[in-house]
Amino acid sequence: MALDTRTGRRPSFAGLLWRSTVGKKTAMAVSGLVMLLYLVVHMLGNLKIFFGAADFDTYAARLRTIGEPFLHHEWFLWIARVVLLAAVVVHAVAAYQLSRRDLAARPTPYAHPSPGHQPRPGRFAPHLLLRRRASYATRTMRWGGVILGLFVVWHLLDLTTLTVNPRAEAGHPYANVIAAFSTWYGNAVYLVAMLALGLHIRHGFWSAAQTLGAGRPGSDRTLKALANVLAAVLTAGFLAVPVSVMTGVVS
Repeated sequence: MALDTRTGRRPSFAGLLWRSTVGKKTAMAVSGLVMLLYLVVHMLGNLKIFFGAADFDTYAARLRTIGEPFLHHEWFLWIARVVLLAAVVVHAVAAYQLSRRDLAARPTPYAHPSPGHQPRPGRFAPHLLLRRRASYATRTMRWGGVILGLFVVWHLLDLTTLTVNPRAEAGHPYANVIAAFSTWYGNAVYLVAMLALGLHIRHGFWSAAQTLGAGRPGSDRTLKALANVLAAVLTAGFLAVPVSVMTGVVS
């Protein structure tokens, strides 16, 4: 094993794995699945708001007592937050570094025909179509990731620290959710972010499955269908809350 030129030491297996493209894609896939699991649980918890203020506030309070008496009050929440934060950081760093490698490997943009150029009749270039699709998916994932990163910051300030919530009151999560979605800008931020989330999951789940070896000949259609279902269910589940507040179903 070659020595690391920067430290003079032999790199660890984890270090070698992280530096490789396969390792970074694997880290992205695993961290993405961790976040996906969290989103499913979080969505199900959000939907408790349809059972009324008492049920929702009780659910929010019980989250702080999970693991007691083995764990102290709110320890479980902090453990979950640390794990989720680690997954977000790994996912974002790996995505950024893979993006840089992709740009370095392809420093010039794909060639496009000049305005006056007309392709020959009957000629089809499937490789150009695949490149354009890959480029579109990559751009969607990149900008979707940026939007979601900014939304996480807003969401924490809105419903965790209650900094930007106009009528926030500690200890009243149901009322705070109603207040968060009682402003046009709060709803706009949430709607845009959830649509970005749906697109991110739609492409990311299938990509993660391929990276982790779940893709097999003939299974692509099933994986893509599952990705579409997950994206649709999560998007609809998360949007159900602000839409219900806006329409007065939840008040």
